[in-house]
Amino acid sequence: MADTAASQLPAVPSPGLPAAPGSNPLSRKLNKILETRLDNDKEMLEALKALSTFFVENSLRTRRNLRGDIERRSLAINEEFVHIFKQVKEELESINEDVQAMSSCCEDMSSRLKAAKEQTQDLIVKTTKLQAENQRLEMKAQVADAFIAKFQLTPDEMNLLRGTKDEPITEDFFKALGRVKQIHDDVKILLRTNQQRAGLEIMEQMALLQETSYERLYRWTQNECRTLTQESCDISPVLTQAMEALKDRPVLYKYTLDEFGTARRSAVVRGFIDALTRGGLGGTPRPIEMHSHDPLRYIGDMLAWLHQATASEKEHLEAMLKLVTIEGVEENIQEVVGHITEGVCRPLKVRIEQVIVAEPGAVLLYKISNLLKFYHHTISGIVGNSAATLLTTVEEMHLLSKKIFFNSLSLHASKLMDKVELPPPDLGPSSALNQTLNLLREVLASHDSSVVPLDARQADFVQGPLSSLPNMDSVSLKVAMAQFDRYLSAPDSLLMAQLNFLLSATVKEQIIKQSTELVCRAYSELYAAVMDPSNEYKDPETILHRSPHQVQALLS
Repeated sequence: MADTAASQLPAVPSPGLPAAPGSNPLSRKLNKILETRLDNDKEMLEALKALSTFFVENSLRTRRNLRGDIERRSLAINEEFVHIFKQVKEELESINEDVQAMSSCCEDMSSRLKAAKEQTQDLIVKTTKLQAENQRLEMKAQVADAFIAKFQLTPDEMNLLRGTKDEPITEDFFKALGRVKQIHDDVKILLRTNQQRAGLEIMEQMALLQETSYERLYRWTQNECRTLTQESCDISPVLTQAMEALKDRPVLYKYTLDEFGTARRSAVVRGFIDALTRGGLGGTPRPIEMHSHDPLRYIGDMLAWLHQATASEKEHLEAMLKLVTIEGVEENIQEVVGHITEGVCRPLKVRIEQVIVAEPGAVLLYKISNLLKFYHHTISGIVGNSAATLLTTVEEMHLLSKKIFFNSLSLHASKLMDKVELPPPDLGPSSALNQTLNLLREVLASHDSSVVPLDARQADFVQGPLSSLPNMDSVSLKVAMAQFDRYLSAPDSLLMAQLNFLLSATVKEQIIKQSTELVCRAYSELYAAVMDPSNEYKDPETILHRSPHQVQALLS
C-alpha cells in the first residue's frame, strides 16, 4: 500500500520544458484519481479499512512515515506468521514421528499376524468345519424339538392324563386330552411320507393314551354323577366339559347318562315321598298327605310337585349337555328325563287311584279329570313325549277318572229311570230333575273354568269312534234296540198315567205328538251315527234293522 501511495505522488516537471496539458503526468494521475470510483474498488476499500486501524492522525510527519509504518507492520505480520507456522511445523513433525512409530508397530503386528495365520491355518479350518457342524446340529435339534412339541406330550400332560383314581379332573386335563386328539389327527401326515414307522408308533401310543384318559374320565364322571343325589343338583363346569369329551365314546357317554339318570331317579323318588309325608324344611310347605281329605288339592299338589321336578331335571340335563354338539342330544335328554320320572309313577298312581275309586262325586271327578288333563298337557309341553311312563300314568288316571265320572252319571241316570218321580201338583220339575240339572250345571261350569287349553277341552267332546264309548258298543245297542222294539209294538204302554187327568183332548194329543216327534228325531240321529263308517260299527244293519221312516210310520 505504501508503494501504491508513493506511486501516486505528483512528479516535478523538468525545468525549461513547457508542460503540455495532455502529456503532463501529474494531470493524468489527478484525472485518473478523480475518475476512480472507490465504491466499486473493493481492494482499495479493504486497504483503506486496514490503514484506518493504525493511521489515526493525518499530518505531514505521519504521511512521510506512512511507508515505513506499513513496511514495519508487514514485517511484524510476517514474523508472527513465521512463528506460528514454526509451531505448526513442530506439531507436524511430532505427528509424523507418531505415524512412523504406528506404521512400524502395524508392520510388526502384520508380520506377527501373518506368522500366526500360517501357524493356525489348520486350526481355523477345523474351527470352520466345527462351526458348520454345530449349525447343522442346532438345526437338527430345532427340528427334533419341533417334532417332539408337535407329536409328543410333556411330562406334566402325561401325569394329568394318567393321574390316580383319587385325583380330581381339572380343566388342564381336557387341554391335555385335546392335545392327544390333535396329535392323533396330525400324525396321519407322517403316514403319507417316508416316516410311516414313526407315524404308526406315535398313532398307537396316542390311541392307548386316549383309551386310558377316557377310562379315567369315565370313572370320575361316574363318581360325580353318583353324588348328585340331593334334591338340589349343581352341575359343575368340569362335569359339563367331561360330557362334551365323552361324546366321542358313545358307549361311555350312554353309561354316564344312565348313571346320572339312576342317581337323579332315586333323588326324585325320595324328594316326592318327603314332600308327601314330611313337607319342606321347617314344615313349610306342609306335607301333601295332610290334604288328602281334599281330593282336588291333594292330587293338584302332587302333580304340581312332579311338574316342577320334571322341569328341573330337564334343566339339569340341559346344563350338563350344553356343550355336546352331536345329533340326538334332545332325544337323550328326553330319554333320561323319562327314566328319572318313572320312579314316581307307582306311588302317584296308587294315591290317585285311591281318590278316584272312592268316588268323591261326579263334579269332583270331572274336576280331577280336567286337572289330570291339564298337567298331562303341561308336562308334555316341557319334555315332549320323553317322560313316557309318567305321561302314560297321568293319562291312565285321566281316563280312569273320566270313566268313573261317566259311570257316576250313568248310575245317576239309571236311578232316575228306575224310579221316575212324579211331578209336583203344579207340574213343575221334580226334585230329582232339579238335582240332575244342578249336577249338569256344575259340570259345565267346571268345564268352562278349566285351565286346560280350549282345543284340549273341545277334544273332550270328540271321544273318537262312537263304538268305543261306554254303553255304545254293538252289544249294548242291540239290547237297547230290543227294548225299543217292545216300545214300538205297544207305545201306549209307556204313556204317563197323569195324561188321563188332562181334560183337554187337544192338549193330550199335542203332548203325544211332540213326544213321538222327539223319539223319531233321536232315533234318526242315532241311526245316522251308527251308519257312519267313522264310528267303526261292524254290520250296522244288524244293530238297527229299521230305518227312521219305518219307526216314524210305526209311531204315527
